[in-house]
Amino acid sequence: MADLLPFTLFPPDEGHVELLARPEARFLNTMNTVHGGWIMTMLDTSMSLAAQTTLMSGEVCPSQETSVKFVRPISADCGELRITGKVISRGRTVITLDGRIEGSEGKLYAHGTSTCLIVRPGT
Repeated sequence: MADLLPFTLFPPDEGHVELLARPEARFLNTMNTVHGGWIMTMLDTSMSLAAQTTLMSGEVCPSQETSVKFVRPISADCGELRITGKVISRGRTVITLDGRIEGSEGKLYAHGTSTCLIVRPGT
């Protein structure tokens, strides 16, 4: 994914991931703003990676549901964006997550929530 939609992944903490990404002109839609698909993919990536930091050996965590709210348009010249994924709750079978896309000045562009299922070998 990082080859197609370039981002930098900082060393993760358990339950928390931070990415840096700079939207490129090729991700613009017909309104000359960053396409919602890029925004949703970056949030999904950060939240999924945060979920993975809580897994035991052999477990996987496919997304069950993801919801995104667009707060303001993102322009191609907005500079670097900080995308964070954070575990809100990790149960035995479900991980609930929060994600945010913010500018360098802390301005919120989009946020989302996700749930991932915890799947163990043989289940």
